[in-house]
This record gives sequence, structure tokens and C-alpha cells, in this order.
Amino acid sequence: MAGVLAGFGHFTHAVVRGIPTSLATEALRSSQAEVDVAGARREHDAYVEVLRTRLGLEVVELPADEALPDCVFVEDAAVVCGDTALVTRPGAESRRRETEAMKCALKELDLNIVEMNDENATLDGGDVLFTGREFFVGLSKRTNQRGAEILADAFKDYAVSTVPVLEGLHLKSFCSMGGPGLIVIGSSEPAQKTLKIMQQMSDHRYDKLTVPDDLAANCIYMNLPNKGHVLLHCTAEEFPESVKVFEKLKDHLLIPVSNLEKAKVDGALTCCSVLINKKANI
Repeated sequence: MAGVLAGFGHFTHAVVRGIPTSLATEALRSSQAEVDVAGARREHDAYVEVLRTRLGLEVVELPADEALPDCVFVEDAAVVCGDTALVTRPGAESRRRETEAMKCALKELDLNIVEMNDENATLDGGDVLFTGREFFVGLSKRTNQRGAEILADAFKDYAVSTVPVLEGLHLKSFCSMGGPGLIVIGSSEPAQKTLKIMQQMSDHRYDKLTVPDDLAANCIYMNLPNKGHVLLHCTAEEFPESVKVFEKLKDHLLIPVSNLEKAKVDGALTCCSVLINKKANI
């Protein structure tokens, strides 16, 4: 396993985007809770500061666009693996223009750009779980089979399996990677059912870490020089019982990051950055 996954979680750059005021009133959402935009911006600033200062990533910050209320959720606009970037075609029509600024940023980083131009395809990056060995793509309200096929074509070195998203917005609304070969998964029945399908479809064996709260299962794993295993996860204020589970990961540097406000518009931790591992130009 170590050979295949030696580079898993290695990142050098992150692309993030500012929060427009329109997030509070016009962002897509499943709940009607009132969003405190100033609070959301404080949370986001703290998140970006962790990436830049605490973890030492090069952060590319794109400006907010008031015409794109969901634009802070950059993960849905691109899937990056190695030196290839797939610019997606988000499932919600109101979000399609978010890919323009993302494409420019990824070009600036000298990545090989693949664009999803098929009008029958939809794919949100929030439905894409890369395990280091293979991709799982959630078929959801936002991502369809054609989108998954184009992703498979873009990343031919890896197997791609599709799994149903039975509840929640995206596949990563209830799961993420917590380390090499470790899937963090919510405890709800739909989440556990999806995990079982993933395990059946895969030729690889994964360990699982089950947390009581589905949303808490969305966390960010990195493996960084001088830091080792790093996990950005929810705070005890949001999900105290799930945080107790993360605290069992004794080999990880655990960094709680608040996501209270963005969660009101279905945003999770992975949603707010596109992580990239750029090889040094020698």
C-alpha cells in the first residue's frame, strides 16, 4: 500500500475564493436558516489562514463575484489529480459560470486543462472522492453518469466507480478521506449503505472511521513535509461527539475549523478549496 499511496495527501497549492454578500440571500440551499455573512467571512478567513500560515500552502485567492452567490464553494468547479485539472459542468445552472475564474487560475498554475463541454454531462467536484488508488463518483441531483464518464476519460490511470447518493447534496456530504486507505463516513443508514456499495465495487480494502454526524465526515486530509498526517475537521461547538472520534487519530495533527455559517447553505470543509500538488520545476 505504501508504494501506491506514497504521494497521497501531498499538496503545495490551494485555490480559494471570496464570499459574496449574495451568499446570504441567493445561494442554493436545503435549509432556510439565516446566514451571517460577516460570520461566514470570518470562518473563511480562518480556514484560508490555516492553509496558508499553519500548513504553508501557496494560496491562490480568487475574488468573490456577487453574480455567483455560491462561488466560495470552489471544489465543485474542478477536479485536480496530478497535473491534470478537469474543469467541470456543475449540476446547478446558476453555478456554471463559476468555472471561468477557476479555469484561468488552473491555467496560471500550468496544469493540463480538460473541459467538460458535453451539454448532457453534469458533475460537481463535491461528488468526487479520490482515495489515492481510485475515484468514486456520487450520482446525485448534481452529477450524472455522463459526467462520471468524462471524469474517467480525463484520469485514465485510475479506476472510476459510480455510487448512488441516496440522501444529502453530494457524496462528500457524508464521507471523505481521513488518511491513506481510511474513509471517514457518517453513521446514517444512507451513508453506511453507500459505503457498503463502494466497498463491493472496489478491488481495494479500506478502513473506515464512522462519526455520529454525517456532515462531520467531511474533512480534509493532507500529508505534508514536517507536519506528517494532518486532518482539518469540524469543531466541538458544531459536532462534539464526532470530534471525540477524531481525537482517537493519535498519528494525526488535528486542526478543528469552524464551518457553522457555510453549512447553512450546504457548504462543507472540502467545498471551499481545490488542493493541488505541483511538482517543483527543476
